[in-house]
Amino acid sequence: MPVGGWHPVRAFAQAGALASVVLAAHTAVNLRRIPRLSSEPNLDLSERVSVLIPARNEVHRLGPVLTSVMHQVGVPDLEIIVLDDGSSDDTATLARMVAGGDARVQVVSVADEPLPEGWLGKPFACHRLSELATGSVLVFLDADVLLSPWAINQAVTFMRREDLALVSPYPRQVAETTAERVTQPLVNWSWMTTLPMGLARSGSPAFCAAIGQFLVVDASAYRASGGHESVREYVVEDVEVLRSMKRAGFRGLPLNGSGVASCRMYDGAAEVFEGYTKSLWSVFGSLPGAVGGVSAMALIYVVPAAVLITSRDHTARRWGALGYVSGVASRALTASATGERLMPDVLAQPVSIGAFAGMTLASIIRRRRGSLSWKGRALR
Repeated sequence: MPVGGWHPVRAFAQAGALASVVLAAHTAVNLRRIPRLSSEPNLDLSERVSVLIPARNEVHRLGPVLTSVMHQVGVPDLEIIVLDDGSSDDTATLARMVAGGDARVQVVSVADEPLPEGWLGKPFACHRLSELATGSVLVFLDADVLLSPWAINQAVTFMRREDLALVSPYPRQVAETTAERVTQPLVNWSWMTTLPMGLARSGSPAFCAAIGQFLVVDASAYRASGGHESVREYVVEDVEVLRSMKRAGFRGLPLNGSGVASCRMYDGAAEVFEGYTKSLWSVFGSLPGAVGGVSAMALIYVVPAAVLITSRDHTARRWGALGYVSGVASRALTASATGERLMPDVLAQPVSIGAFAGMTLASIIRRRRGSLSWKGRALR
């Protein structure tokens, strides 16, 4: 019952709706400012580019990815290094078969041994690759990212033209199963909606977005800022690489790379759950940050929809409808900008945020229990 004229359900619905409207408007403005790479012909690059692919048990994904890298155009001096990071499958054999003797491709296998103290697997693999690379540009590419023929040329050309030390073109996220369709659109939606591009262009480490799926860096700036060695203990190492480079005085930007790259990050509900729970505990920086962040997301995107469905207060339901519609609009805008699924998937925005909140809670619990792992390695 309302107390003293205050209607708590209405108040929460109104607060969530107003925030949702503001974020939807910010999404519309932001999308006009986010650079988008295109798969169009360009002048050949005049520098050596090293594409570095860490691969651990990727025999079912690596073939098409490596082929797409080998088919890059506009990159006459291209070096491709695949690191078979202690795989228990035939990742290295497949990589050598796909390379077919191509002199540009080097496949390096390392034993599945305990990691050095303080290191996590992905940063250490990337660090090893960077030590082998000879290019003036390093392109870190996950083993599940497919590139269009002009992808690397376009990314490096943009980086040099804008005098940046890092660009991170976010691929179009491919989602097939229900679990993927609920969760994967949040990869692009999250930063396109919340990161002000004007501030992202600044040197402030507080305003960063980057994705390890496709990370392009100037080699000298990368090494001067400490590279992956400076972020050895981070699960979300991609964002921390950019922060480290900004602290060293360099600049970097996320890009809309959906026109030149695509990625099916996970395959099915089990992989989605395992993949996200390994890292979501760290996204907000601390336990209070995680609780606050998830609570804010629920207020903005879940509460209005819940009020719309369940409340008998007509005013509260109108606020709920406004909040729900603006949240869906924000998702629709980013889906249109990235070429990801539009209808009916965007209508499930509250479900997506609810799933994110649940996986964040599970990630925190598993972290506190010390039961996190990924690809057979414990995450300390």
